[in-house]
Amino acid sequence: MRHRIFIAINLPEDVKKRLLDYQRKWLTLPVHWTKKDNLHITLIFLGYLNDEDLLETIKIVHNVVEEHQSFFINLNQILYGPPNKTPRMVWVEGEKSQELANLQRDLENALYTSPNKGISGGEIQSYSPHITLGRIKEREFKKIPLEEKEDINEEISINFSVESIEVMESDLKRGGPEYIVLESAQLADSKNF
Repeated sequence: MRHRIFIAINLPEDVKKRLLDYQRKWLTLPVHWTKKDNLHITLIFLGYLNDEDLLETIKIVHNVVEEHQSFFINLNQILYGPPNKTPRMVWVEGEKSQELANLQRDLENALYTSPNKGISGGEIQSYSPHITLGRIKEREFKKIPLEEKEDINEEISINFSVESIEVMESDLKRGGPEYIVLESAQLADSKNF
């Protein structure tokens, strides 16, 4: 069996609820809003894996994650994304995080065994986390005159602690993707909680 897999940080329930409140501010925009249970931060998208590769991935994720301490993520802005490109999403952006960048780099290095896919040495850039709040319906969005397009640039302040990293499966359904947590790997200092 093949599974569509990605590695992610799931958000605490209170953070998801706060983000849903922001979605309600722009309900008139032509956007497919992300369901509450699907709000997350993607670290790595792996694509389709068979059962054997999935088990190996889970093992690797546990080994890497137990070498890292928990850390905080600060979400600070809602805007059209990706920045400086034609908007395709409404997303939440967070402050750059060296802890998150180190974790992501170590996961990529461990998961990508091919020399062509590996991350080269040197100092990794700090990583700016983002969450897709909704995907823009491009045809409808283009029909809105520029002066009538709602500007989205909202400063926010939402902080939360990352205690675990999840191996997730994306099940593509007619009503949109459904994300399922297959395995949760606890960061080193959060195992006793």
